[in-house]
Amino acid sequence: MDGNHAACEGAIAAGADFAAGYPITPSTEIVERFAARAPMVGATFLQMEDELASSIAIVGAAWGGAKAFTVTSGPGFSLMMEHIGFAAMTETPCVFVNVQRGGPSTGLPTLPAQGDMMQARWGSHGDYEVIAFCPNSPQESFDLMIEAFNLSEKYRTPVFLMMDEAVGHMTEKVIIPSADEIEVFPRRATEAAPDEYLPFKPGTDGVPEMAIAGQGYRFHVTGLTHDERGYPSMDWRTQQELVGRLVGKIRSHAEEISRVEERYVEDAEVVLVAYGISSRVALYAVEKSREEKLRVGLLRPIVVWPFAERRIHELAERVKAFVVVELNYGQIVREVERAAAGRARTVLIPHAGGTVHDPNAILGVLREVAEWV
Repeated sequence: MDGNHAACEGAIAAGADFAAGYPITPSTEIVERFAARAPMVGATFLQMEDELASSIAIVGAAWGGAKAFTVTSGPGFSLMMEHIGFAAMTETPCVFVNVQRGGPSTGLPTLPAQGDMMQARWGSHGDYEVIAFCPNSPQESFDLMIEAFNLSEKYRTPVFLMMDEAVGHMTEKVIIPSADEIEVFPRRATEAAPDEYLPFKPGTDGVPEMAIAGQGYRFHVTGLTHDERGYPSMDWRTQQELVGRLVGKIRSHAEEISRVEERYVEDAEVVLVAYGISSRVALYAVEKSREEKLRVGLLRPIVVWPFAERRIHELAERVKAFVVVELNYGQIVREVERAAAGRARTVLIPHAGGTVHDPNAILGVLREVAEWV
């Protein structure tokens, strides 16, 4: 199956029982399949009037007890930013899938890009942290969709699956395990009595338990700065405590959330960094460079946010350069450069999108970099 259909099946395997969406290329196949599958698994799909409605519908559904997600692409992702911030502030577990296409604006609806990576991290205003996966195959689209739901529940936060059009429409073999082989993290349901429940009182890991609307619990959900009861509190101390916890619950677990794949890194002098479809193109260039006796390795962020800055920092102690391959004009390369902290040179191979990089062009840059390292 293709990556879009695999993502849908991953959502179902994770227990998703609600999706809201608005058609937008190249992501529509995910919810088309979910709409067809929903009656078979006791789920609900709503086609909304636009992306704003879709993004707030899944927040409401989550507070009603559902495991909820929506899907979109660049222009729709921009429209969802307000409600992504709202989901972060209200600690609502939900999943946003962005099948990236060429931009800005309407751009290239049917062709790939990776231009939304920084928007996923910083798109909504204020301080918050997110978790974002970036699959490079239909199999990973299935597997990482399950993990996206699991981490959204574990940390009570919106989680992103940042696909690109090439992976979304790529057809490969996908292995779907039996249900008893799939680990699903349950809703962090409160066991407190209704008169004792505080919806934003953190547990020992900084994450609150959650009640379901309509089950006898009285609570307030607001995007305003709020206390443990959920009541607005326009006070800098409340702001500091709340936002500090929203950021801290992810940052304090960044090392266990972060994940990379490494190829040929052990003896590398140059490490090529790439994610999504770009990592598959880059691997060809790396393998060709190894045939030419160039000491080149590949590091692929599977979890892009939180960024694997500790691993980059470690590698910068011994490698001479990082070469970053992105279908944009420079986004994750800034994080690589920051984490390298001047210890290793950072080189970007940009691309405006619409197609993937020419692997021979990447190989040419690797040859050039190898000469001066």
